[in-house]
Amino acid sequence: MTPLSGKHIVLGLSGGVACYKAAELVRLLGKAGCTVQVVMTEAAEHFITATTLQALSGRAVYTSQWDAREPNAMAHINLSRDAHAIVIAPCSADFIARLAQGRCDELLSLLCVARPLQRVPLLLAPAMNREMWLHPATQRNLAQVVADGAVSLGVGCGSQACGETGDGRMLEPAEIVEELQAFFSPRLLAGEQVLITAGPTFEAIDPVRGITNRSSGKMGFALARAAREAGAQVTLVAGPVALATPRGVQRLDVESAQDMLGAVEQCVPHASVFIATAAVADWRPAAVAAHKIKKDGTGQLPQLGFIENPDILATVAASRRAQEGALYCVGFAAESENLLEHARAKRQRKGVPLLVGNIGPATFGQDDNALLLVDEAGVQELPRASKHALARQLVAELARRLGAARAGLPREDMP
Repeated sequence: MTPLSGKHIVLGLSGGVACYKAAELVRLLGKAGCTVQVVMTEAAEHFITATTLQALSGRAVYTSQWDAREPNAMAHINLSRDAHAIVIAPCSADFIARLAQGRCDELLSLLCVARPLQRVPLLLAPAMNREMWLHPATQRNLAQVVADGAVSLGVGCGSQACGETGDGRMLEPAEIVEELQAFFSPRLLAGEQVLITAGPTFEAIDPVRGITNRSSGKMGFALARAAREAGAQVTLVAGPVALATPRGVQRLDVESAQDMLGAVEQCVPHASVFIATAAVADWRPAAVAAHKIKKDGTGQLPQLGFIENPDILATVAASRRAQEGALYCVGFAAESENLLEHARAKRQRKGVPLLVGNIGPATFGQDDNALLLVDEAGVQELPRASKHALARQLVAELARRLGAARAGLPREDMP
């Protein structure tokens, strides 16, 4: 289940080369649990065929307000009434102008104006040349459309089909789906400032070698995305991982445990929730060699001394804001055995209200996981599922615990 499960989306295509992305968008929306009804302008038909979109959506594509398939000849009414949302992607400068003026001279703009305003939201993914995007008329028209109740998803920046580079690219299909997931998610963490650490740390031995672990960062990144979907302002402090930053999340990249602690300490004064998902190295080399340590042919190993890294979670949990209840701390434990025993001990040792345990070797690098939630009242299992699904479950649990903690209730009395 995702926030889009069971949703019916009317996907409108206006004219623009970004229409080619609509095929992937339809596929991803279907994968997220949506049904998709495609409506195209005449200009859009110059860039992608209705046959392609019909094959991917499983529904006949509408292109004309005079479509004879509708018994009452009111496609603009019928198509808008069953929709949970109308998404225009790509939304051209011309189509934005049509919406701003309330023009109804073809099917797509007609159904946008005819939609029930209070029940069917209109979301726009603009796509155009950078100069067209920056033109005062475009910005003025978009501001008017937003003032009239539409939601602009924004634009991407990069190379454009015309050969120029800048703002105006349509968001990638996966980014649009992320925005829709967030749009339809309950705002369980609205007003919260969530700080999350994710991934491994890398402790240098010399300029080319170091000590790290197998953490992929996927669980922490999934939590960042789920917290943002739930309405939180999210800052993600990430160790060295090859993962895309979730939409709307501020990301700080670090390498070592000391780097991560420094970044966390800068962000803690503004955070209301701290989730320590990162697999931080417990030790680091006492000294880093200035140059690569070479074999000398003797068979003797280099002498490496180690010192203990700072305990980031314990440091934050002992801070004044955490002790006064202004900062709710959640720890993670990646174990290889005796998960419950070690998770309980770690929660007590770190002094945090909630500890989330998992079996590291069974989840590192994987797209799924199983979690054990340990607090002072007991244990709760979240069975194996995708990390995105578990992240949403954990965010819901966190929201309940936050509400109870701020109301001074024990867990068994939580709503």
